[in-house]
Amino acid sequence: MNTDTVEIARSASPSAEAMRRTPLYGLHLRHGARMVPFAGYEMPVQYPAGLLKEHIHTRAQAGLFDVSHMGQLSVRARSGDLAEAARALETLIPIDILGLALGRQRYGFLTNEAGGIIDDLMVANLGDHLLVVVNAANKAQDEAHLRAHLPEGIALASVPNALIALQGPQAYVTLERLTADIDGIRFMDVRATRILGASCLVVRSGYTGEDGFEISLPADRAEEIAEALLADADVLPVGLGARDSLRLEAGLCLHGSDIDAGTTPVEAGLLWAIQPVRRPGGARAGGFPGAHRILSEIEHGPSRRRVGLRPEGRAPVRAGASLFASEEDPEPAGAVTSGGFGPSLGAPIAMGYLPTPLAEPGTRVFAELRGQRLPLTVTAMPFVPAGFKRS
Repeated sequence: MNTDTVEIARSASPSAEAMRRTPLYGLHLRHGARMVPFAGYEMPVQYPAGLLKEHIHTRAQAGLFDVSHMGQLSVRARSGDLAEAARALETLIPIDILGLALGRQRYGFLTNEAGGIIDDLMVANLGDHLLVVVNAANKAQDEAHLRAHLPEGIALASVPNALIALQGPQAYVTLERLTADIDGIRFMDVRATRILGASCLVVRSGYTGEDGFEISLPADRAEEIAEALLADADVLPVGLGARDSLRLEAGLCLHGSDIDAGTTPVEAGLLWAIQPVRRPGGARAGGFPGAHRILSEIEHGPSRRRVGLRPEGRAPVRAGASLFASEEDPEPAGAVTSGGFGPSLGAPIAMGYLPTPLAEPGTRVFAELRGQRLPLTVTAMPFVPAGFKRS
């Protein structure tokens, strides 16, 4: 098991007896997956093809991911007024939900009173309700948080569907063979469709930086539909290992590593997700937990920023490594939050936090690695250009 796999396994719950299984558990075993505990579930970390091939294949063709461990929550107003539900969510999430168009999805985050990110999530407008998709490790606490803070007139319910992601440049062609209802769908569009006769919800989005889809589907049809997608020669099953290296190359945050309850959206470089209407001077500025700090950082800038890092040489720099402004500085200036080998680049890459004066691309910093200082260069992200289909 390589180091990336070990890091994923360590993030898991320790008790095998308590592990849950997704509706695709049997499929994983049939396809020879190596299973590990992750976020309370038994999940595939890789298949016989191996992490490297799974990663490269997704970039070149298409990969199929089981993300059924994530949480899906419906939010609706008991009055039937979607705007009421949107306003309620805006008291907890600093994005424009009221202005989210029908059939569209938007990235956002739950914040705490200190401006930190409790979790990052997706919100979709389905007409009569909003669908919120949250991270697997946080879904119980997210649901409890929402129930504790949403007003009584808002109904919250867990959606028991499975969730799969088809990612890569061949994803559209592959999915089109099973449904004719995705013509014209753009990045972040949400569409109800039928796949092999099953009612599904398709979103053109994902966590790899590639074009692709996330499909919410009935749990009892998940294996059949996933196998139909895998029957396409362009599609490989992909595990958690390649999912992590793909998202790192795409410069995407992992909650609990690159963002957490002590990190603000502005520090994390996620200001793009806070629409102008919620920013200083906007019609609905503030009104969410941590607004004072977040709005202040929008106006005046944060003291630190998330940055991309390119280590010199071939040695990967892992999460937790201290970052220094020079080879001689006794005190670290920051730390690496995600790091590993970028298969598409054939080189190590990393993300971390540095004081704002050191966060400019081209700045040289140093990481502590086995008692030595390894040079790295601050670089813009993503490391690999995004393949999203925006039009």
